[in-house]
Amino acid sequence: MRDPLFEPIVINHLEVKNRIYMPAMHMNMAVNFEVTDQLVDFYAERAKGGAGMIVVGYATVDELSGNTQNIGAHKDEFIPGLARLASAIRENGARAAVQINHAGRYNSSFFLDGKQPVAPSAIASRMTRETPRALTLEEIEQVIDHFAQAALRVKKAGYDGVEILSGTGYLISEFLSPLTNTRDDRYGGDLENRMRFGLEVMQAIRREVGDDFPVIVRMNGNDFMPKGQGRLELQAYAQALVENAGVDALCINVGWHEARVPQIITEVPRGVFGYLARGIKERVSVPVIASHRINDPYTARDMIGDGMCDMVAMGRSLIADPYLPEKSRTGKEDQIIHCIACAQGCFDNLFKLKPVECLCNPRAGREAETRPVLVKTPRKIMVVGGGPAGMSAALAAAERGHQVTLYERSNRLGGQLYLAAAPPGRDEFGELAKDLARQVAVSPVTVRLGKEVDEALIDAERPDAVIVATGAEPIQPAIPGANLPNVVQAWDVLQNKVYVGRRVVVVGGGAVGVETALFLAEKGTLSGDAVKFLLVNRAEDPQTLYELAIKGTKEILLIEMLDKIGKDIGRSTKWCMFQEMDRTGLKKLTVTKAVEITPEGILIEGPEGRQMVAADSVVLAIGSKSVNALADVVTKKGIDCVSVGDARRVAQAIDAIHQGFRAGQDV
Repeated sequence: MRDPLFEPIVINHLEVKNRIYMPAMHMNMAVNFEVTDQLVDFYAERAKGGAGMIVVGYATVDELSGNTQNIGAHKDEFIPGLARLASAIRENGARAAVQINHAGRYNSSFFLDGKQPVAPSAIASRMTRETPRALTLEEIEQVIDHFAQAALRVKKAGYDGVEILSGTGYLISEFLSPLTNTRDDRYGGDLENRMRFGLEVMQAIRREVGDDFPVIVRMNGNDFMPKGQGRLELQAYAQALVENAGVDALCINVGWHEARVPQIITEVPRGVFGYLARGIKERVSVPVIASHRINDPYTARDMIGDGMCDMVAMGRSLIADPYLPEKSRTGKEDQIIHCIACAQGCFDNLFKLKPVECLCNPRAGREAETRPVLVKTPRKIMVVGGGPAGMSAALAAAERGHQVTLYERSNRLGGQLYLAAAPPGRDEFGELAKDLARQVAVSPVTVRLGKEVDEALIDAERPDAVIVATGAEPIQPAIPGANLPNVVQAWDVLQNKVYVGRRVVVVGGGAVGVETALFLAEKGTLSGDAVKFLLVNRAEDPQTLYELAIKGTKEILLIEMLDKIGKDIGRSTKWCMFQEMDRTGLKKLTVTKAVEITPEGILIEGPEGRQMVAADSVVLAIGSKSVNALADVVTKKGIDCVSVGDARRVAQAIDAIHQGFRAGQDV
């Protein structure tokens, strides 16, 4: 039977071997606009892994369009570096393209040596807190030519095509949207005028690159901005791009960076935005590529086979596992490491001006330096703890040729990843636990479940080295009444080991406290399946279903001693969690501490003094502490020993997996 995912497809006259399209993602790996070895190694690995087409970028079109960590396409001097990257991709089996873009009002004077960003109109950006300068008609013509010349440089550098970013709130979409375009000349006003800039950019590019060079546009299917552009206007724009500007394919993404609809995080259902690609596919005659949260071959295959799209954009999916396409093609889909949309290593790193990494894949961005080197003399390695750090360490050590045994005292591998998977919309963390466990199962690692490691076992096994990945345990605070029957630990709540009453106070506003509060807020709400059933059968009106989907059976108060809640939550996901807390009616208090717990509730102290809060249950989310007593035992015996993950220091999952990997490589 044919596999829709691995059928060739033609864009213009270019044949692509399969339907997997790696979209452009800002990697923060360029230096002074120049392509680096890090970028070349990163994309070469994805090409080896079997992607049909890889788009790099975005690349700049002029001095105001990006920053020095973008790939440069605005000067001829960048062509050699671009060519080196094109060769690395094409020589490893994939088609190569460059996305070009102008950030417009999303750029910052910080990156422009104090220069003012430009836009269609002088409307302040919520992202940068700056007001751009409106482009003059003469400058608009210059920017259009800058796009065209950048596209020509892409062609000269040996790429198979060029993609133009016409969405996400950047310059072209700023001209398209009435929110950011208040011009009264031929580039502003009605939709026809607002489309003019984008169409003229594409037309100018076509004149420069010729009829046979693939021109692809990445555009929004819906910008998700209040009073912005929805599906219908953007479908009309898509038609105009094809019919009036000769565009050869459309890659459909969603939302602006300012939009309040989640687009990239783990709670977004897989493939949920495919309906936007479908709406455009039904109106154009060129290939349409669907985007966002397509992280497994099953979803991708169904979307193509069901006629939702012609190709699928798999970006972070290929950061997490560059060999996803080849594993799928060769019947090894069960060995894929899936992106879990945590954003901890990719988007959160961008905010820190760091190169992209990946929680799931410690090699991402370090392809050259992390290639495994077999040891000359294999050693006997004991890894204690089967959570993410322990599994990562065991896999890395076994890959180097060591004899590795992994011990886990419970009856399954995964550790705290299953705790992280408990809150609503976070189940992908559980999928990562299963993915890592399957990697261990097909590796040479020996696994001992239900086995507690103690001094006697160490003496009996006589390992050459021990990696301690024994994790952490909840802190039991010295709060009067903390041992009462109405007090439970957040970990027990998340594992469904305990039930709580209607009125709940969660003590601790870090990541675990927030996740536990949201987990409890979900209790009693309608599931997605229930909403669909009641909606299609018209059992209730949509507003009632909305209320039943967000309002649960618990009254929840979250208290935090610090002045902010969620300080240890990544920026990419924090805003969404706060939005969800507000939507559910969950109450929050900061600069507030628990003084005493009683059978009737909890005495708290905050800016307004002390008050007694009635509560049926109090949930402790004070934090956790390392469990690593075994390390001292091992060290005293003169055995090489290293602690990783929470056993070393309580931190995020990305720290655990990366530390484990490095320990396994170094042992």
